[in-house]
Amino acid sequence: MGIKAAIEVFLPEVIGWRQDFHRHPELGFEVHRTAARVAELLRGFGCDVVETGIGRSGVVAVIHGRRPGRGIGLRADMDALPIFEATGLAHASTVPGKMHACGHDGHTAMGLAAAKYLAQSRDFAGRAVIIFQPAEEDGGGARAMIADGLMDRFGIDEVYGLHNIPGLDVGAFATRPGPIMAAADMFRLILTGRGGHAAQPHLALDTTMIAGQVLVALQSIVARNVDPLKPAVLTVATLATEGTGACVIPGRVVMTGTTRSFEPQVQDLLETRLTEVVTAIAAAHGGAAEVEYLRDAPATVNAPAQTGHALAVAQGISAAVDGDVTPVTVSEEFSDMLIARPGAFMFIGNGDSALLHHPAYD
Repeated sequence: MGIKAAIEVFLPEVIGWRQDFHRHPELGFEVHRTAARVAELLRGFGCDVVETGIGRSGVVAVIHGRRPGRGIGLRADMDALPIFEATGLAHASTVPGKMHACGHDGHTAMGLAAAKYLAQSRDFAGRAVIIFQPAEEDGGGARAMIADGLMDRFGIDEVYGLHNIPGLDVGAFATRPGPIMAAADMFRLILTGRGGHAAQPHLALDTTMIAGQVLVALQSIVARNVDPLKPAVLTVATLATEGTGACVIPGRVVMTGTTRSFEPQVQDLLETRLTEVVTAIAAAHGGAAEVEYLRDAPATVNAPAQTGHALAVAQGISAAVDGDVTPVTVSEEFSDMLIARPGAFMFIGNGDSALLHHPAYD
């Protein structure tokens, strides 16, 4: 019996697992119910090793093949998002304000399906290491598992991951060698001046005006400092003043946003120029600026050889495989695992669905 036929035998179970996880979403590292259910199922499959609490709340299963060989890691993420669900489905979230709006419930179910099949067949060389990661959305889950010895402790030589993607046909796959998803950096800018009456701006130091100048000037960094052949994004997402009314000039403004890039040199340039532009504009108007810059997730970079292997596997089960997909500027915590070990990340089609992180997503 082939792989597809073998998995179709227990496909109703897989759908049931997915819908159960969808009904009971959990956030960040607090995926205790999900992790407990995952571990229970893995033990029932007869996996050789099942360990919990890896990286606080991650789960790892090891399955030995019939022949010696490498350790191949397959990652699935388990956490949900702080979003109120609006699907109206029978398996919709039962937890107000939390939902699986990124499909990690599906990834977890796919990881379990792979584990069940591999534990039954054992028809492979080496070790299959199935990784169930917490806190992909909040960030830090992959790093926590790696810091807990994930790669060395379980003998992982290569690591692979996938993510469902709306707009790509069901049954289709897409990836590419090299960068496939961007590095994500976050910033927080605190502009301080001197509050006062809006009718007497000459007696105050208007931070709202400074913030406006900063907002416009920041857009010149990508347009005029970054090589136009190298992708980059700089977005100011929030701007909050401490003003209390139409006649009040606030003495403090806080702005937050993100930058995205694919190359370390561009990432360095964005951080340097953002800091220079913000502090110079604030000083030019007599104010002050504090820049907090956090490098969140590095770029997701696929190793060429491992990408070729992943493509060959995909081509063996689908006629719709894109081996040179356009990189996307969203980010993915799997990038940390690809820094620790060579591997590849792939997209799998979710069809004509609502977008990721949308309350109607399924």
